[in-house]
Amino acid sequence: MRTLLTILCVLSVLGSVPLSGAEPRPNVLFIALDDLNDWIGCLGGHPQAKTPNLDRLAASGMLFRNAYTAAASCNPSRSAIFSGLPPHRSGLYNNVQKMREVLPEAELLPRYFSRHGYWSAGSGKMLHYIIDPQSWDDYFPDKAKDDPFPRTFYPKERPVSLPRVGDWQYIETDWAELDVTDEQFGGDWTVTKWIGEQLQREHKNPFFLACGIYRPHEPWFVPKKYFEPFPLESIQLPPGYKEGDLVDVPPAGQRLARNRYFEHIQKNEQWKNAIQAYLASIHFADAMLGRVLDALESSPGRDNTIVVLWSDHGWHLGEKEHWQKFTGWRVCARVPLMIRVPKGAPGLPEGTAPGGICDRPVSLVDLFSTLTELCGLPAKPGIASRSLAPLLRNPRIEWPHAAITHLDKPENYALSTQRWRYIHYAGSEEELYDIETDPHEWNNLATKPDHTARLAEMRLLAPKHIAPTYPSKP
Repeated sequence: MRTLLTILCVLSVLGSVPLSGAEPRPNVLFIALDDLNDWIGCLGGHPQAKTPNLDRLAASGMLFRNAYTAAASCNPSRSAIFSGLPPHRSGLYNNVQKMREVLPEAELLPRYFSRHGYWSAGSGKMLHYIIDPQSWDDYFPDKAKDDPFPRTFYPKERPVSLPRVGDWQYIETDWAELDVTDEQFGGDWTVTKWIGEQLQREHKNPFFLACGIYRPHEPWFVPKKYFEPFPLESIQLPPGYKEGDLVDVPPAGQRLARNRYFEHIQKNEQWKNAIQAYLASIHFADAMLGRVLDALESSPGRDNTIVVLWSDHGWHLGEKEHWQKFTGWRVCARVPLMIRVPKGAPGLPEGTAPGGICDRPVSLVDLFSTLTELCGLPAKPGIASRSLAPLLRNPRIEWPHAAITHLDKPENYALSTQRWRYIHYAGSEEELYDIETDPHEWNNLATKPDHTARLAEMRLLAPKHIAPTYPSKP
């Protein structure tokens, strides 16, 4: 009996003493803004953008100015982030496919963290119009309903600003200022309220907390106070717009660009109104982000929380005569990405210095491996995600990697290096841009004889094995 008691005492003492490698792990606050291009202050995409909270987050950690989405639409982009598998590995290329039909056994990022001792919870849109209840310990709204959207105020009579003229037109392509308060509007205000409440709690385990802010996704309905800083008569056109910009784009790119929306918007004299509404929606999303950052700063975990902010893809507002997403051009493929790491994180003990800037080409699919390394978790086998921790230590190290952005099918993709961008369409149609001298991609160099060698180099960066599109069930 005495021997047994001695053993139990020893085990009790061992259980109460942190073992080597068992130091407290950092929390993770994982924030997504939907359909956000580079129209934020710190990226300089539009001179009228008002984003003080995005800018303060960027200034407090590392801003990646050359980050790219794995896919040019919501479903494949978000699925790649959460699974660590880009479309050329998963076969998920478009919004029609269903993630769990394509990846029925995939262990997503929050579940992987839960399996390693984290409490994983989220609110708002993180995946494509689903919650995937099996991947979370808690969710708001109720994860059992598998619907990530809380109540949101929308006008009763729609459309408000842009008439619908055919089935091709997305019903949510509409905009208006609303005579409601933030709380009455609900939506992202409700999401950020719930996230703030979770941040204020004491947690037994470290948390992985995901916050999906839906704006500036369409429809661009937000409280009218967010329109006020953008008088319609002062609205400036997108800096990347150039009349006749498609003249040197191959036929496949021209077909992709001219999807009827931009022509319809111009015909109804709504171009500046739409730009105003997009700027207002960004301003609103930024204010919702501010609520979350303020809650974090007054929370128990303020000094032990990694913050990651990203958008799933960019958005055209007339550039290349295009409206929406779905393209390989930089205005759609390039996204905001910010990472702030506190001191003491297992994978980066020194943390991130304020005001860091990285111009190396990175992909959002790399967030999976980045977070597992930063938090001291085992690397997940079988995924295609590369940790960005080396760039967080030194953003100027050699980085011989390209970022790939897939379009709607395997043969259509874009490749991004620090200086060059290459777009490949099914068959042999190509585009090549030098973004050092041509950041808006106005001059296609693919047909220029003096760029033949560069084209050959870019082609070699494409994946050697590209999965076919996984068929959707009827």
